[in-house]
Amino acid sequence: MTSDRPPGHEHRARVDLPQWMRDPTPKRRTPARYVDDLIEGWPPLRAARRAVWHWRSRSRWSESHPNIVAVLSFVVAAVIGTVLVTGAYYLLALAISGEY
Repeated sequence: MTSDRPPGHEHRARVDLPQWMRDPTPKRRTPARYVDDLIEGWPPLRAARRAVWHWRSRSRWSESHPNIVAVLSFVVAAVIGTVLVTGAYYLLALAISGEY
C-alpha cells in the first residue's frame, strides 16, 4: 500500500539570527514603567487597577440601548447647536444696533 502524496511537513534549514535579535537590549525605563512597577508592587493599588479594568469591561447602557442613545444624542446636539446659533445672531444684532 503505497501513497503518492508528498510528506506532510519538511523542516527548513536553521537560520542564524543576528546578535541584536538573539539578545535584544532591555526596554527603556520610562516614567510609565516606573508608575506601573509602583502600582504592581503595592497590593491596594494593584487591586484598584484590577477593579478599574473590571469596571471598564462591563457592558455599558449605551451599548445595550444604541437606538435610544442615538436619538438622545441627536436631540442634545440639535438643542446645543440651536442655542449657539441663536446666541451668535443675538450678539450680531447687539453689535449692529450699537448697544454693545
